[in-house]
Amino acid sequence: MEKQKTLHEELKRYFGFDTFKGNQKAIIESVLSEKDTFVLMPTGGGKSLCYQLPALLSKGTAIIISPLIALMKNQVDAMRNFSEDDGIAHFLNSSLNKQEIEKVKQDIVSGKTKLLYVAPESLTKMENIDFLRNVPISFYAVDEAHCISEWGHDFRPEYRRIRPIINEIGPRPIIALTATATPKVQHDIQKTLGMLDAEVFKSSFNRPNLYYEVRRKSDNVDKEIIKYILSQGNKSGIVYCLSRKKVDDFTLILQANDIRALPYHAGMDAATRSANQDAFLMEQANVIVATIAFGMGIDKPDVRYVIHYDIPKSLEGYYQETGRSGRDGGEGKCIAFYSSKDLQKLERFMQGKPVSEQEIGKQLLLETAAYAETSVCRRKMLLHYFGEEYNEANCGNCDNCLNPKVKVEAKELLVTVLEAISVLKEKHKADYLINFLLGKETSEIETFGHNELEEFGSGSDEEESTWETVIRQALLDNYLKKDIENYGILKITKKGKEFLKKPVSFKITKEDEEDEPDIEELESEEGLISSGGGNSGAADPALYAMMKDLRKKISKKLNVPPYVIFQPVSLEAMATSYPITLEELQNIPGVGAGKAKRYGQEFIELIKKHVEENEIIRPEDLRVKTVANKSKLKVSIVQAIDRKVALDDLAESKGIDFNEMLSEVEAIVYSGTKININYFLEEVMDADTINEIYDYFREAETDNLEKAMDELPDYSETEIRLVRIKFFSEMAN
Repeated sequence: MEKQKTLHEELKRYFGFDTFKGNQKAIIESVLSEKDTFVLMPTGGGKSLCYQLPALLSKGTAIIISPLIALMKNQVDAMRNFSEDDGIAHFLNSSLNKQEIEKVKQDIVSGKTKLLYVAPESLTKMENIDFLRNVPISFYAVDEAHCISEWGHDFRPEYRRIRPIINEIGPRPIIALTATATPKVQHDIQKTLGMLDAEVFKSSFNRPNLYYEVRRKSDNVDKEIIKYILSQGNKSGIVYCLSRKKVDDFTLILQANDIRALPYHAGMDAATRSANQDAFLMEQANVIVATIAFGMGIDKPDVRYVIHYDIPKSLEGYYQETGRSGRDGGEGKCIAFYSSKDLQKLERFMQGKPVSEQEIGKQLLLETAAYAETSVCRRKMLLHYFGEEYNEANCGNCDNCLNPKVKVEAKELLVTVLEAISVLKEKHKADYLINFLLGKETSEIETFGHNELEEFGSGSDEEESTWETVIRQALLDNYLKKDIENYGILKITKKGKEFLKKPVSFKITKEDEEDEPDIEELESEEGLISSGGGNSGAADPALYAMMKDLRKKISKKLNVPPYVIFQPVSLEAMATSYPITLEELQNIPGVGAGKAKRYGQEFIELIKKHVEENEIIRPEDLRVKTVANKSKLKVSIVQAIDRKVALDDLAESKGIDFNEMLSEVEAIVYSGTKININYFLEEVMDADTINEIYDYFREAETDNLEKAMDELPDYSETEIRLVRIKFFSEMAN
């Protein structure tokens, strides 16, 4: 009991905290009892304290091996804040001159220094090894330990030399810490550091407050991101790009669209980089645009969104980067843009590297592609990658769970996969297995003679993507696993062997089929918007409804079915990108030059009128230098609504009357931005009134105001308009 009390007292004395977080106390006790300790703890879990407190409480100096000079400085400054003597913590790296190095050594020898931060490159220098041999060392802490593994997302060859150097200086207990490690990487770290018997502390990687979404990357990705950031008002966000050039270019695009954005990458001079980071921390900038490769060390609790402009090289990198959002437990939106072209580009970057490195890089990319392309719960898939089971049927906070796909029985398909793996003696990876199932006579399959086996081609009646889905789901359901030593080789688990003896129900998600809708479905497709647009993918339900009416009118006049004129998917695209010339109309899916000439003129006139009346900023207008100044007013209104400013007060502050204010807000929601005015509605209207008007719009075939006023004679125009704004924002955007 006494020990526990003392540890809490020391925590309070040095750091001012009353309680430990998660596993911290057990980890610290393990280090203090001189056991090798392995700590797997997600970003924001309090890893640093796990070696800082034991260092302060132990005799001698703790050697903290850390890869980033900038982070070392931050940590040393933080430790000095907790102590009266600056000598308590020092770093030893290439940024110090001879005089400064001498001062560090004096403090260590005199016993003042409890923590010495060292870059692995500095640790390998002979003069430092000779000096440290004569220093009483309490323990070694290896921070960012995933850098040891070639399978880690930030591999550093010099990290492989840590164990031999520790043996030269003098062995002491080791604590290895990382925020991301798959079972393969964990095994690698422990093996390389010679600590296979270490006490292992693993915290959950689940961050329930983070929302995960992957979007297909189109040519309009810049506009899509700009639109999203503008909809977030003054919230803090990070945009990750693959190259330094893209960081610089995209920052300029954001700035030209009145977004307070700054760049951050390793190619900038340290002073500018540091100034930009501080501006972000101090909220003088809302957005930081950064390279994926660069570890930012930004410890900001209220980053509300992380956007990946390019898909990362590995899921570990992705997890680390998304983990910088919502660290205070609040909202954190993680949106990644994905195209197979990005993966091809990343594969090209690997050419010229050693074959083993290319093979590892390819496997990591396959995992990333599987994550991006999957239609199962993203949280489940991410946690499975880190060796953690997640058994919830629906996480309720990722795109796939919020829009679940149809599941189909695939028991027989899994039997086929397991039998094939078995006959291939569990020695091959997924791509080899799929080629074998499909009956592809690749040179590798012919070399092994596997094309002679009875099971060769046993899955040729299914698509390649179906087999990918079966294997992915079988891994998630623990029928298969990947071999730790030869990562990527598929092995059948105990559960998988039992399944082969006695198959049970096994369901996979049916991927989207790009089929044309059938005629009956199209002909009975009345009232897509009448239920509030819930079934339509159009960003502007009001325009979609008007275009459907126009299509019906033309179809009657020409005596052809409506879908012959434009299919629903084309109308949805028009109600999202607002084409106002025949040339722009031809960019819409399903609209060729002939169709545009034959039917297009009336549609573009309707769209043009709607855009002008509602002052809509079209995606086409979001060009760098041509963004209308009107958008400034709209952005400031969205920001004020986010801050819950009363709409009448807001109108007064902008110098416009209340009806004009409502028109502005209507234009905002019609152009696809989601806002929440509940705080104002609840102040000026009672719940029954709100519900009745809301229910009217849910059932109505049109959002026409005059018709609504005829149908709802007991309510004022203002009340109807306010609830219509709420309805559109919630149902259409």
